[in-house]
Amino acid sequence: MRGRFLDTRKPEGKSRTSHAQVVDDLGKAIVSGVFPIGSILPGDSELLQRFKVSRTVLRESMKTLAAKGLVVPRARVGTRVTEKIYWNMFDNEVLNWHFESGIDKEFLLHLYDIRMAFEPFAASLVAERATQEDIDLLRRLAAAMAAPEHTSDSLAVADLYFHLAITEASHNPFMRSLGGLIEAALVGMFRMSAPPADNGFSNIAETHMAIVDAIAARDGHAAHKAMEFVIVDGRQHVLEAFAELAEVRPATPILS
Repeated sequence: MRGRFLDTRKPEGKSRTSHAQVVDDLGKAIVSGVFPIGSILPGDSELLQRFKVSRTVLRESMKTLAAKGLVVPRARVGTRVTEKIYWNMFDNEVLNWHFESGIDKEFLLHLYDIRMAFEPFAASLVAERATQEDIDLLRRLAAAMAAPEHTSDSLAVADLYFHLAITEASHNPFMRSLGGLIEAALVGMFRMSAPPADNGFSNIAETHMAIVDAIAARDGHAAHKAMEFVIVDGRQHVLEAFAELAEVRPATPILS
C-alpha cells in the first residue's frame, strides 16, 4: 500500500467517474477558498454546463459534499458552503483536499493534537493485546526505518506502515479507522523536511524500536510514553520546518 497523500495527483480522463470529478473539483474549490465559507455555490444550470454531467450526477455529487459537511442546501437560496466546524476532518477526501490546497502550520499542528489524543493509548492497548506475530511485525517495521537509502517519501511510507500496524495490533476497529489522520500528519512532516540524512530523522528507527521494546515487555505505561515521545518529536520537526520557512517566505503556506 502506498500512502494516498504521498501522491495527490488524480487520474485523468475516463478513469474517474463523472460523480468523482464533480465532487473532487468542488470539494477542492471549497477547501482552498475559491468558494469561501458562507458563499452560495453556482446554480445548477451553471454547474451542469461547467461539468457536462446529468442533473442526477450533479444532485448525487451535492449529496456527497453535504455528507462530508462542506455544504448545506437552502430552499430558495441555494447550496451554501458551511463553517469549517461542520467539515468531516476524518474524511480522507477532505484531508486530501487540504494537501492539494496547501499545508499550513495550524492544519498540521491540529493533526498532531489528535494523534497525541489516541496513539499513545493505542500503544498501551497493543502492549496488552498484541500477539507474538504482531510484535515481530512491529519490530521488522521499526528496523526497516533504519535503511540508509530512504528518501523523505520512502521514510514516510515506512513510518506510516509502523503506525498503521500499531492501530491493527490494538485489535480495536475504531483505531484502524483513524489511519488517514496519521498518514496526513506523517506525510506533512516529511514533505516539509530535507532528506532524512540531513534533518535529524536518523534516530527514527531507534525511537520506534523503543515502542516495540515496551510492547514486547507488556509494559503499557512505557509504550504510552514511548509513543508520546515519537509524536512530540514529529511535532517539533514541524515547528522547526515552519520557523525555517518563515525566514525565507514569511506566512507562506507550504504547497503540496
